[in-house]
Amino acid sequence: MVALTSALVAIALLSGCLVEDGVEGRGDAGGPVVAAPAASFPASDVLRRWDRARGRAFAEGDVDALRSLYVPGSAAGTSDVRLLRAYLRRGLRVAGMRMQILALEVLHEEPTRLRLLVTDRLTGAVAVGAGTRVRLPDDQASSRVIELRRTASDGAWRAAGVSSAPRPAAR
Repeated sequence: MVALTSALVAIALLSGCLVEDGVEGRGDAGGPVVAAPAASFPASDVLRRWDRARGRAFAEGDVDALRSLYVPGSAAGTSDVRLLRAYLRRGLRVAGMRMQILALEVLHEEPTRLRLLVTDRLTGAVAVGAGTRVRLPDDQASSRVIELRRTASDGAWRAAGVSSAPRPAAR
C-alpha cells in the first residue's frame, strides 16, 4: 500500500491523467470539492487530449503509447515510463485517473509549442490487478509548468518538460 501511495504521488508530480472540469468530488475532509472549469480554447483542448491519452496508456498498461506522448529524452517521459513499468511488474494498472484543472494560464503559444501554467488535482485513481482493487488517495492541488511541442512528422503534441511552477515573489 505504501508503494502504491508513493507511486500516486509520482503520478501527480508528473501532471497527467484524464482531465475533468467542473466536477464535484469528495475532499479529504469529506466535504465537496468543486473544480472550476478550465478555459475552453485551443491550448486547453491540447492539454485535455494529451491527458486523456496518458490516462489511457496507464489504464491499459501500454508503455509504448505512454512513451509516444513525450519528446525523446524527456526526463518526465522517462520517469512516467519507469512508473508505469513498476505498476506492471506488480501486476497492476492505474485506472480511473482524472485531473481536475483548477487554473490554466498560457505562458507562451506558438503553432508548434505551448508553455502552460497548470494548477490541478489528481483524483479517482484506482490500482487494479488480479483480485486487487485499491483506491489511491486523492492528490492536493499543485501547480506546474508544462511544455508541449507539436511534431512535424505527425502533428501530435508531445510533452517536452514538466517542472514545478515558480513561487510568486514575496511582497
